[in-house]
Amino acid sequence: MRRPLTVTFAALALSLAATAANAEWQPTKPIEIVVGFSAGGGTDIIARQIAAAAQPLFPVPLVIVNKPGAAGTIAAQQVARAAPDGHTLLVAGGSESTSVPAYRDVQYDPAKDFRPILRLTKNPQFFYVSANSPFKSIADIVAKAKENPGAVSHGSSGVGSLVHATATVFGKLAGVKFKHVPYQGGGPALQALLAGQIDFNVAASDEIRGQLDAGTIRLLAVAAPERDPQYPDVPTLKELGYDFSAANMKGLVAPAGLSDEAYQYLHDRFRKAMGHEIWRDFATKGKFADGYLDGPAFQKEMVSLLETIRAAKD
Repeated sequence: MRRPLTVTFAALALSLAATAANAEWQPTKPIEIVVGFSAGGGTDIIARQIAAAAQPLFPVPLVIVNKPGAAGTIAAQQVARAAPDGHTLLVAGGSESTSVPAYRDVQYDPAKDFRPILRLTKNPQFFYVSANSPFKSIADIVAKAKENPGAVSHGSSGVGSLVHATATVFGKLAGVKFKHVPYQGGGPALQALLAGQIDFNVAASDEIRGQLDAGTIRLLAVAAPERDPQYPDVPTLKELGYDFSAANMKGLVAPAGLSDEAYQYLHDRFRKAMGHEIWRDFATKGKFADGYLDGPAFQKEMVSLLETIRAAKD
C-alpha cells in the first residue's frame, strides 16, 4: 500500500529540520578580530598570538584589525553594531569594558551589547612606587593622604582608564582622596613616577617587569584575591583591609545576538588554541597565569568590576 505523499513530505521535512539543528555552525568568510589599540601594544600582541595559535583550527582566515582611539571604545562601538554572525569579534575585558563606561557616555552597553566567548588572560593590578620613595607600604600612602588630602598623587593612562579607576576605588575604601594626573599612556606615567613627579602608580606586572627587574620601582600591594606567585612577598589589598580586586583582563567577545551554535564553535576552538605551543610559549615568556573563563563567567567578572567602579565613582 502506498503511503500518502503528505506523510512522506512531512517526514522528510522533519528529517531535514533535525539535520539542520544538529549541523555545526561554520564560518563562511574571514573572521575579523578587532583590537581597540595600536599595533605592537599589549592587546594587539595578545590578539595576534591567539590568532596564530587558533588559525589551524579554522577553515577561514583570522584577521587582526586595529581600530585604536578613545581607550578602546571606538573599536567596541564598531563591534557592538556589527552583525552577530560570528565573523566579527572584539578583544575586550580592559578599560573599554570595565572602567571607561563608568566615567563617560559610550555608544554601547558593555553588559548588554556583547556576548563573551572566553577570557584569555588576567593580569592583576599592582600598586607601586619608585625605589627611592619614602612610602614603604600602602599604610604609609593612606596615612599621608589622610594627613594632607589631595597631596598624594598617582598617574594613569587617562581619565576612566582601569588604572585611574583602580586608584579611585582604593581611595574610597581607604577614606582618602588622591590627586589624579592623567598621561597619554602607561609609559609616560611610569616615567613621571621615576622622575618624582607623582607619588605612586598602578599597573599590571607585565607592564612594569623591566623596571622591577632593574630595581627602579617597588611593589606595595596587589589588587587580587590572592598573592601573585611571581611576587609572593607582596600583600594583597584584602590582607591590608581593603576588599577589592582589579585585573586587566583580555578575552574575545562577539556582538549580542550570536547564536549558541556559533558561540560553541568559537569557544571550543579558541579554548583549544590556548593549549597550542604558540600560545603556551607566549604565556610562559610573558609569565601569564592561565586566565581562562568561559563566556558567561567572563561576562560576570567584567560586569562585577564595572559595577564596583561605578559605585566608587558615584
